[in-house]
Amino acid sequence: MNIHLILKKYWGYDSFRPLQEDIINSVLAGNDTLGLMPTGGGKSITFQVPGLTFESGVTLVVTPLISLMKDQVDNLRRHHLKAVYFHSGMTASESRLAWEKLTNGNARFLYIAPERLANDRFMLELRQIKVNIIVVDEAHCISQWGYDFRPSYLNINSLRKIKPDAPVMALTATATPEVVKDIMSQLKFRKENVFRKSFARNNISYIVRSSATKIHDVLHILSRTSGSSIVYVRSRKKCREIAEFLASADISATYYHAGLEFAIKEQRQNDWQSGTVRVMVATNAFGMGIDKPDVRVVIHYDLPPSLEEYYQEAGRAGRDGLQSFAVLLAAKTDSAVMRRRVTEAFPDRKIIKKTYERVCNFLHLSIGEGYDSVREFNIEKFCRVFEIQERQCRSSLRLLSQAGYLHFIEDPDSRSRIRFICDREDLYDIHDLSAEAEQVLSAMLRLYTGLFSDYVYIRESEIAARCNFTEQKVYEAALEISRRKIASYIPHSGLPMIYFPTSREETDNLIIGKNIYEKRMLNMQHRTEAMLDYTFSKTGCRVEKMLSYFGEENSGECTKCDICRDNRKTSRHSALSSEDIAKRVIGFLKERPQGAMLPTLERLCGKNSEATAAVVNFLCNEGFIVCENFTYKLNISQS
Repeated sequence: MNIHLILKKYWGYDSFRPLQEDIINSVLAGNDTLGLMPTGGGKSITFQVPGLTFESGVTLVVTPLISLMKDQVDNLRRHHLKAVYFHSGMTASESRLAWEKLTNGNARFLYIAPERLANDRFMLELRQIKVNIIVVDEAHCISQWGYDFRPSYLNINSLRKIKPDAPVMALTATATPEVVKDIMSQLKFRKENVFRKSFARNNISYIVRSSATKIHDVLHILSRTSGSSIVYVRSRKKCREIAEFLASADISATYYHAGLEFAIKEQRQNDWQSGTVRVMVATNAFGMGIDKPDVRVVIHYDLPPSLEEYYQEAGRAGRDGLQSFAVLLAAKTDSAVMRRRVTEAFPDRKIIKKTYERVCNFLHLSIGEGYDSVREFNIEKFCRVFEIQERQCRSSLRLLSQAGYLHFIEDPDSRSRIRFICDREDLYDIHDLSAEAEQVLSAMLRLYTGLFSDYVYIRESEIAARCNFTEQKVYEAALEISRRKIASYIPHSGLPMIYFPTSREETDNLIIGKNIYEKRMLNMQHRTEAMLDYTFSKTGCRVEKMLSYFGEENSGECTKCDICRDNRKTSRHSALSSEDIAKRVIGFLKERPQGAMLPTLERLCGKNSEATAAVVNFLCNEGFIVCENFTYKLNISQS
């Protein structure tokens, strides 16, 4: 079917947004395709429409969040399109039903988490399914130079091996030129093929506000604006404190972070989404997959670690195209805090290795043990026992994860899981189990498959209903089965988990290579300094800085950021002298070694573009600046 007919039939649109049709035609021609589209730019249409042009087979979508996966599948089903997903929260019967739909041709879209690709059984079954397009959503997660690198995304390469004919479509809202190249390299693109949509969001006013009392500034901003809002903070404690402060001032607010129970998070998200609650105070755990069009204000109480994260989070404002505000609150101490984060994120290698040794000892793992096992990990107790800072411990675990020695799973909503560690034949030789444990064991074998090959997620309530027990009795019986070494049972807990993809190594044999350590540290330093320059520099358009960071030249006049607004106010009240213009131009170019084009310099100096052009021409003639390819740069030999 024609892609325009598909768009009209299922979504009711007469035409595509800019870039959507180009991306669709590229992937339908069999090309590996990378699409850079800002938040709210309609990424899902670019793979859902071409997926419907095939008479059989599925479009396979790799996405990092279960909530995002569910939202997209529910949305497809509302449009009467068949889709299934696989995630860790599904029962065995739900997984079986999904596979039946796939094998019977009753699904056009298959959504999975990247961790699923490490499951040999899943990959074996996937070989039997026709895959037309491989879609990698949030593709920046595959790049170790990106701000949100996730080692599990490297598993996607295994898809290319078993489905070599399926083109890859990679999609992301934020990527620097370096990350763009790395995405294509990691995904084994046959040739470079990038479609870029401008990162400019003309309906958003970007404002940085110096603040000595941030919480009062938050109240001030929200009291003088209307509509749905988000306040981003860096700590869970601040989430609660700020939300309670706003509520005490009669502003409807709630808070959200990763440590809340799933049901509470879902309820609070729904309340905010529906407009029952106006303000969501949240950590960065809130946001990916949130598609609320009428967010009028996004406030950052703390500085984000990078411009990528700031652009992504600020971009949740104004998706309906109406005037919106992104406000960043900056204190004098924020620079030191940001730079300290870099040091804390990269502990000395001796500390990293010592952390690995202590974690293994804490979890009672001997050398050579632990392969393909999951262990509950109480990080707060661990840090207390060994008297180490939790922040340093988390940094070490992250680097060990990227080096492939363990995988720290901070998932407070993790479901109970079990894996049988005895052979199936050994079950017949087990005696002296309690009657309750025997019934629970029998129910598990009837309800779930794959118990002998991998950890399987279970529901104690489902087993309890089958056995006519209480959930507590099922829990106690499962623990008995685990103590008898029949199975490894990991009950539901708010505690994180650690997965060991390899057996425990000798500490001296651990290798934390340059790509994991030195290069990533330099990259984090670069991102930090770019964020600080955006925040604290008093010259140069903020939008210009952001676009330049993403490799884009801003050709339009900025009317939105606070610096450009102040410059216009100044130009209205008094024209700048030639000396003032020269000082501004030279000061600006000192901060911008990559240079700037004349329109940027004219905006810097107000409306008198003729005077600015004359001063720039004078500075060139006198050798203070040089012009290369229409870009003006400071003459280093004269500086």
